Amino acid sequence: MSLKSLFSAKDMTEGAPWKRILEFSVPMLLGNVAQQLYNTADSVIVGLYVGDNALAAVGSASPILNLLLALFVGIATGAGIVISQSFGARDREGLSKNVGNCISLTLVATVVIMVFGPLITRPMLHLLDTPESIMEWCVEYLNIFFYGIAGFFFYNMLSGVLRGLGDSVSALGFLLLAAALNVALDLLFVAKFGMGVPGVALATVIAQGISAVFCYIKLMRMGDLFDLNRSTIRLDKKISGRIISIGVPSGVTQAIMACSMMVVQSLTNSMGEMVIAANVIIMRVDGFAMMPNFSFGQAMSVYAGQNVGACRYDRVHKGVGQGTAIALSFSAVITVVLLFLNKYLFAIFTETTALIDLAGQMMRIMAVGYLAVSISQVLGGIMRGMGDTVTPMWISIVSTVVLRVPIAYILAFFTRSAEYPHGHPFSLSISLLISWTMGMVITVIAYRFGRCRKKLQEEMKQSA
Repeated sequence: MSLKSLFSAKDMTEGAPWKRILEFSVPMLLGNVAQQLYNTADSVIVGLYVGDNALAAVGSASPILNLLLALFVGIATGAGIVISQSFGARDREGLSKNVGNCISLTLVATVVIMVFGPLITRPMLHLLDTPESIMEWCVEYLNIFFYGIAGFFFYNMLSGVLRGLGDSVSALGFLLLAAALNVALDLLFVAKFGMGVPGVALATVIAQGISAVFCYIKLMRMGDLFDLNRSTIRLDKKISGRIISIGVPSGVTQAIMACSMMVVQSLTNSMGEMVIAANVIIMRVDGFAMMPNFSFGQAMSVYAGQNVGACRYDRVHKGVGQGTAIALSFSAVITVVLLFLNKYLFAIFTETTALIDLAGQMMRIMAVGYLAVSISQVLGGIMRGMGDTVTPMWISIVSTVVLRVPIAYILAFFTRSAEYPHGHPFSLSISLLISWTMGMVITVIAYRFGRCRKKLQEEMKQSA
């Protein structure tokens, strides 16, 4: 494979399904890991150079940030599905208008969040019972993110377009460069200039903006696939409506997950700074542990989208089994690492022994759940790629809201003690494990007996 073909759009409608899936998902996995490095570098550096309270501040701010960004990330997911289907169908005009409308929608979303994001920061933090000892740090951290949100939005949308075209390598290259810059700026702003929590936010905003610029330059050089001009970039009601209609359920899914995290974050905050910091460490490691699952889920969406556009339903069916096997293999390795090596991972964030021990005990409870999530992500990705983003949305509502939130509070209530007056921290981990497992069971049932499986069977019969 030449260097030029490596950094180009890829046709996933030909060749062995497992090979196409791996070729696409491995670069995306590395890219997602690099993306996760943004927040992890923030946590490591503030934890080591500022202290555990600064670490808690970054963690307490994250659920609000995730909530406000979730809807847009969902729209970017919808954009990738629409792009993959028009690319698979070899529809140049449709692809051109889809790409142009993605850029226009991103600009609109950027303006909205820059205006309204800072206005709701402090009220949301008070709603979550954020301790006063970390309140101001949280406010500064979030406001810097909102004022510099353009980089985050444009990178996610434009990289989604690149992935819809089958090019996950270019997005990886740009993100690796930005991740390295982010770490360097974190060290400069925090360790050298003593800027504290605001310094890590500023570093991330700058790094994200640079990755977005590189994505845009790459798209401008892909004129052999689509046209990007004043005509195609103009908002089209029908096209933008389709992108939003496919993306909104994914966005609602992300928003619901963020909301449930916020509700559980309120419970976590009531347990004190030690539990908050332990949860931050766990979520940072969890972010990396989830990357293979999310990457394979995204890969299956693009794979299914391109093959649906090309009417290759037989390949979609083959990809389900092969994609699931690959995802489970990656998750099995991660589970073993988290079960036996978690203390070494947590020691990166803090030197406090009690904090490392508590986080390690909580992570061991969660570890096996990553196997269940891998199955859910692959099947959910197939459904989204076929245009059904509503079913995964409802499954997410059930697993993260109907199950996880009440279970966490119920377990906390019945595990209250003198040491933990607001409930044992294990309540947080056990509730996650239960919700992940039940989410997998529901996803398998929904795929096996739902409209996507029936559509596959009908199309395969007609083409036989």
